[in-house]
Amino acid sequence: MLVIGDEILSGRTRDRNVSHLATEIGKVGIDLREVRIVPDEQDHIVRSVNTLRRRYDYVFTSGGIGPTHDDITSEAIAVAFDRRFVINDRARQVIEDRARTYGMEINNARLRMARMPADVRLIDNSVSGAPGFIIGNVHVLAGVPRIFRAMLATLIPQLKGGRPFHSMTVEVRRPEGELAAELARIAAQEPNLGIGSYPFSDRGILGSRVVVRGQDRSRVRLVTRRIRQTFASDVTDG
Repeated sequence: MLVIGDEILSGRTRDRNVSHLATEIGKVGIDLREVRIVPDEQDHIVRSVNTLRRRYDYVFTSGGIGPTHDDITSEAIAVAFDRRFVINDRARQVIEDRARTYGMEINNARLRMARMPADVRLIDNSVSGAPGFIIGNVHVLAGVPRIFRAMLATLIPQLKGGRPFHSMTVEVRRPEGELAAELARIAAQEPNLGIGSYPFSDRGILGSRVVVRGQDRSRVRLVTRRIRQTFASDVTDG
């Protein structure tokens, strides 16, 4: 995933799209492997898009496709793919129709959102109308969380995934350092599962949440049960 926007890097805006993407694509058996955050600068976007699209089956971007001068994602992706940057007739029609429906002015700022690389497929936007697009294996979505979620919902049925990912959590009232050796032994015996521990503090008690994740649901359950049994006296979540 490539998150684009100065506002994310400056801390003015907190990203809410990464976790949603990871959760939703995980349900259809696609594993999120890398997240990058880059500023609204063409060179950064072009380099990252070209690197990621060659490395992964799917790339998802969020941000930078709105109506303002600093929304440069679409043009940068046209550069990355060496495509002409044009008005997409279908996107323009969608934007104009929505503007008329809601009594809004059809101005240059709104029409700016119809400019895209040539020969793309559109991603529907049921929230605000202006669509995202697909070019090669890159899926370009809005940054506003409500719009991002709507676009992703229409996109997911088009993706080729695998077996869904499943996860279970065991809460243990012991610090990570006291669990590490045994968890390492279990993890070494289960190379197809992800086993991670995450510290927490509750009313002065240091604990660890151990998460087991994988595509084999029965194996996830079996290993989770083993972890519960191993630390049974300190397990808090039943």
